[in-house]
Amino acid sequence: MSVTSRTRFVNPRLGTYFGIFASSLAGLVMLLLIFEELGTSDALLRWGMLLGPLVLYAAIGLCVPTQEPLEFFAAGRRVPAGYTGLGIGVATMGATGIVAMTGVFFLIGFDALCLMIGGLAGFVIMAVMLAPFFRKFGTFTVPSYLGRRFESKSVRLLSAALLAVPALLMLAAELRMGAFAAGWLSGQPQSLMIVMLVAALIVTVVLGGMRSLTWSGSAQAIAAVLALLVPVTIVAVMVTNFPLPQLTNGPLLRALMHSEAAQGLPIVDAPGLAFALPGEGVAHIAKRFSAPFGAIGPTAFVVATLTVMAGVASSPWLIPRVTMTPGVYETRKSLGWATVYFGLIMLTAAAVAVYMRDFLMDIVKSGPPTALPEWMRQLVDLGFAKVDAATAPLTYMSFGFARDAVLLSLPVAAGLPSVFVYFAATGIVAAALVGAGATASALGNVVAEDVVNGLSWEPLPRTGRVHIGRLAIAGAAVMGGLVALLAPTDPLRLLLWSLALSGSTFFPVIVLSIWWKRMNAFGAIAGMGCGFSVAVLTILAGEANILGLDGALAGILGLPAGAAGAVLASITTPGPSRSVLELVREIRIPGGEVIYDREMRLLRLKNRERG
Repeated sequence: MSVTSRTRFVNPRLGTYFGIFASSLAGLVMLLLIFEELGTSDALLRWGMLLGPLVLYAAIGLCVPTQEPLEFFAAGRRVPAGYTGLGIGVATMGATGIVAMTGVFFLIGFDALCLMIGGLAGFVIMAVMLAPFFRKFGTFTVPSYLGRRFESKSVRLLSAALLAVPALLMLAAELRMGAFAAGWLSGQPQSLMIVMLVAALIVTVVLGGMRSLTWSGSAQAIAAVLALLVPVTIVAVMVTNFPLPQLTNGPLLRALMHSEAAQGLPIVDAPGLAFALPGEGVAHIAKRFSAPFGAIGPTAFVVATLTVMAGVASSPWLIPRVTMTPGVYETRKSLGWATVYFGLIMLTAAAVAVYMRDFLMDIVKSGPPTALPEWMRQLVDLGFAKVDAATAPLTYMSFGFARDAVLLSLPVAAGLPSVFVYFAATGIVAAALVGAGATASALGNVVAEDVVNGLSWEPLPRTGRVHIGRLAIAGAAVMGGLVALLAPTDPLRLLLWSLALSGSTFFPVIVLSIWWKRMNAFGAIAGMGCGFSVAVLTILAGEANILGLDGALAGILGLPAGAAGAVLASITTPGPSRSVLELVREIRIPGGEVIYDREMRLLRLKNRERG
């Protein structure tokens, strides 16, 4: 096996380029801070913070166009592990996870850990059982992999059709959450901001495909992480004199536990399958932060963890990202980095929740309603919070907070300059673009590769293939925008439904396709069909209160149904051909030439001989 120098694959100046971007972003924030002190109008500060980063993202995306299919669909397979992991870690739950999870931690405390644990477990499963072997196969989409693995165009087309549903749900969730932050920042209607975000997606991704997505998405992910970390780190220094909020909120939490007990905040015991996540709008604190299983029952906690784990591990918009690394070793490293970034984001979201409860504890201890501090009055004026002043003295249950505004409320509560609040909002927009870009690109690639050309194993000509890919990505972004406009559902519920559907539909089939040679095309069709159908029916029944089971827990029925359908259909139908068995054996050997690239090379030689 030939060995090629890493300098051929990895640009050694990437760190310099993104260092320049981070410096430009920091310079913009500093400049706006100066303008704020000089008395510049608030509207100018808001628009500057919103449009400035968008211009930088667009410049990066437009600077890396390509006409090569390998560059367009897989970024040339030369993206370093750290950047791949950064994109995967932020795109896993995107802005919806960052914003909504912060509010969920604040309102129901440790019960929200099921979503965090599920995401981390999903990365472990992906790194150990799926990603290295998918990277060895090397196809650009999950349907292409399944179709070639089972030598079935029916499997390819069915998986492409089923993939569109969770992908559009995820895309709509990200656009709605990004529009919430952009609308608050600009003062414009959220519908207009959805259109603006769709336009930003098209500009930053369409010309270069996955190549543009990788580098503009890396810049967006850096902006999102910085916007999340900087305000809470400043607050941590103010409160604890130590700039690590993820590690220094423990003493605050102990004081908070004593205060909640003294104030009589109840310890709630939820039924086993209860799954009462806070929704959009204002919600009251109804339980102690550290008391487990008050909003989410113990059985639902386990089921939610497994559902999120399966959805993340088999996510059709995350797995193709691993094919962009230079090799299988870098693929494993990229999942390690993704775990680090995702864990950092979730721990920071939990730290924001603890610090916000600590500020609230100061109000509860201070006495009568007339003692409300200025920052709480400001939050009420902004619509982020609500105070029941009729109760005296004030208790924790006297306060209601908008779930999706908790992240923006912390800089206000700490008395930081307004620019830091706007910086947090633009970070939400950046995270939304990361998640929406990953989903729109994956869905567009599926349309171009597996729908338009789904009845042929030979790819389209090089130029036409890229042009169709561009049109498909733009169409996917527009479709996601239409879903976000026409179905105004809670983004967190859209995210959880998306993970439940993708896990139920694809997780059993992808795992068995690698680790069970006997599985055939009939099993793949039955597994995907059963898992998807049962998950959809469970979600609908949950929304109609028929089963007494929340739709977000659809994996409790969808995952077993998908696995059972795949196994039963495979063992009752003829076994796979010898060539398929040899293909599975080769997939399990991560080293060596990428299977898809070898097939394309042999096809080019064959066509050349014909010519």
